[in-house]
Amino acid sequence: MRIVVVGHGMVGHRFVEVLARDASAVSLETPIDVTVLCEEHLPAYDRVQLTSYFSGKTADDLSLVAPNFFEDSGFKLHLGKGATEVDRAAKTVTTTSGEKIPYDKLVLATGSFPFVPPLPGKDRQDCLVYRTIEDLEAMKVSAKRSKVGVVVGGGLLGLEAAKALRDLGLETHVVEFAPRLMAVQIDDGAGKVLRNKIAALGVGIHLGKNTTEIVDGETCRHRMNFADGSHLETDMILFSAGIRPRDELARQAGLDVGPRGGIAIGNECLTNDPDVYAIGECALWEGRIYGLVAPGYQMAETAAHSIIAHEKKKEFVGADMSTKLKLMGVDVASIGDAHGATAGAQSFVYVDEPNEIYKKLVVSADGKKLLGAVLIGDVEAYGGLLQLMLNNMDLPDNAQALILPSFDGSAKPALGADALPMTATICSCNNVSKGEICDAVAKGCMDYDAIKSGTKAATSCGGCAALVKQVMNAELEKMGVEVKKDICEHFAYSRQELFHLCKVGEIKSFDALLDKHGNGQHDGCDICKPTAASIFASLWNEHVLKKPLAGLQDTNDYYMANLQKDGTYSVVPRMAGGEVTPDGLIAVGSVAKKYKLYTKVTGGQRIDLFGARLEQLPLIWKELIDAGFESGHAYGKSLRTVKSCVGSTWCRYGMLDSVGFAIQLENRYRGLRSPHKIKFAVSGCTRECAEAQSKDVGVIATENGWNLYVCGNGGMKPRHAELLASDLDSETLIKYVDRFLMFYVKTADRLQRTSVWRDNMEGGLDYLKDVVINDSLGLAAELEAQMQYVVDTFQCEWKTAVNDPEILKRFQPFVNSNQPDDNIVFVEERGQIRPATPAEKAGRITIVEMA
Repeated sequence: MRIVVVGHGMVGHRFVEVLARDASAVSLETPIDVTVLCEEHLPAYDRVQLTSYFSGKTADDLSLVAPNFFEDSGFKLHLGKGATEVDRAAKTVTTTSGEKIPYDKLVLATGSFPFVPPLPGKDRQDCLVYRTIEDLEAMKVSAKRSKVGVVVGGGLLGLEAAKALRDLGLETHVVEFAPRLMAVQIDDGAGKVLRNKIAALGVGIHLGKNTTEIVDGETCRHRMNFADGSHLETDMILFSAGIRPRDELARQAGLDVGPRGGIAIGNECLTNDPDVYAIGECALWEGRIYGLVAPGYQMAETAAHSIIAHEKKKEFVGADMSTKLKLMGVDVASIGDAHGATAGAQSFVYVDEPNEIYKKLVVSADGKKLLGAVLIGDVEAYGGLLQLMLNNMDLPDNAQALILPSFDGSAKPALGADALPMTATICSCNNVSKGEICDAVAKGCMDYDAIKSGTKAATSCGGCAALVKQVMNAELEKMGVEVKKDICEHFAYSRQELFHLCKVGEIKSFDALLDKHGNGQHDGCDICKPTAASIFASLWNEHVLKKPLAGLQDTNDYYMANLQKDGTYSVVPRMAGGEVTPDGLIAVGSVAKKYKLYTKVTGGQRIDLFGARLEQLPLIWKELIDAGFESGHAYGKSLRTVKSCVGSTWCRYGMLDSVGFAIQLENRYRGLRSPHKIKFAVSGCTRECAEAQSKDVGVIATENGWNLYVCGNGGMKPRHAELLASDLDSETLIKYVDRFLMFYVKTADRLQRTSVWRDNMEGGLDYLKDVVINDSLGLAAELEAQMQYVVDTFQCEWKTAVNDPEILKRFQPFVNSNQPDDNIVFVEERGQIRPATPAEKAGRITIVEMA
């Protein structure tokens, strides 16, 4: 059977993959002869991950074609060759080179093209679209001569395109015709939160703007004039205003198309010609064009099954359009009927404005079923909610608890992997069910990579990764197999295991760790490298920028300062216990005044100095060091602050010297590297002015000594600390804190707060008490000794840096220039500086009206 596939995008390639897989599994009456036409010069690649092209990924990295796929399958792929004509009577396809290829079955996977509004000026130079790798190359060329870029379209693709512009270093704006971003997927409340979060990243958001023309600009290359009389100037314009199906070949061949385009298909993905199929974004099913890859993959499987007809056919009966993405660093998820359009639908809405979190549940009229959801800022619940909706499962009592934070530490209603039916779709992109994952485990896929390779689950958007692991782990545990907790693909170990390997083997470099215990074929990733850096720091306490440790650090550790949204840094000197002398205050004020820094008192009793340029950091550190300060380690996963009240020294209610003890604790544990940041507080009495019960380590004075609380935290998911021990003297308390902290450092997972570590601890608080107080594991002496080593080897990282000429070379804005970064612009507000908004950056853009 001769099969011709027109189009080798993601969906076209999925079709030939399924065809190759299924054809090899059955006995076909006649062998298949497959020819694939691809008008691009690259074989199928992952368009969902296009933005990663600007962060270092190559076309090879994005390729979807396994090595030797076409050689092994015997299929023929013609790159740079499209189709110009289909002769249905003769059953031939004419290619762009004039060749006529005969077919028995024809599959049209021609995809779509970006819609460009028909407005004057749309074809000017540097007016581009965002669709292919060739488009990305054109963007790179244009970006080199541009400072400002605008994306027309605030949907999913538009925001992805905006990220691409930011990655290219351009001042970025999004212009959207609708009154909110992602108008199809989210509601007004979510749109407001999303807009605020993206605007906070420095992206100009212009909603409700109808562009009427593009003409010459005064300060930039182009000027976009809007229907309301306002305008926006820019050097580059990216159109991402939706897609239109590529159906011209079908029209030429006389196939049925929809009134607004799209090749009409039925449930088998057949057109009105029984030998012609259409799949993906070119296909119109029941009046609908699907613009996501997951439905296209389902169509590809349906068409392949229909052609081979070796088993019960999989019909395409529509697709779920739920989606979970990280758009420009902002978590966004939309499930099912997000707008509550179903008759009788009711909603629960949770809004946390300070933390910019929005969650909405849409439930049925009787409150028993989930119809849809919207999540912005915190999408942890996505997997469970999606399964509730897809499988029409009953909601738990008090369904609103699914989106509400747990302030009392109680567990949320959870949907475990075991509760899902075998038919539950776990990976929507690749249409992989729970049953298929369980089958793969039963056939020998014993780790996450094997499951991905064997089923293709979690190989596209990755939104189902957590649930895939849960299903896999649940199946492995049923089989009595120990569940692996690999930190990443480069190390088949948990963080705790890596810690022990480094300690026992006295491993002090990443290369040595990789050679001895990792996959030597790779260079590591942004998960295992910072984890190794944290472990080395906890064990050996060497300077974070010592070679070769520097290359392992996250950005903030690498520059020993906190990177802010405008590209400047903030500097936080240590003020142990929140205590600072008048001379110290004057010194900090002098530095702030000299370098024109924005100053603010933090919640941890520090003074934060914002707006420092990279090349200013060593100069600022030097002046602070000369005034008696040292690094406050505000940039690291380390001890941040020990907050205190004034205690018995000044307060009439104070029982003990909380300031003095806070200073003692802070000086002891300063700079301690750990799986996550750590905060302490010491209150001088039970009135708790230092809020010690919201900290990782909280100390409260009583009539009989100190009470020690552990594993609390504030932030996004607040948790009260728990009482570990009562009425302690200072020496005993420090001994317990030594043990507690080092036990946490050694056993917690990567980026695991003490509260989460405690919640996952089998035996809970009683077990922790046994380890720390009763020394049930016989580790107390070792834990104390390890902590004492860290204490004895402390160094101020700033001071070491300013005295090392090699380290100082890192602190210049450009490799080939010492000039300051002119993209950093401030304006004055309330007597201090703040980052300029895009509209305020004089000389680059003129904005008459901000939406």
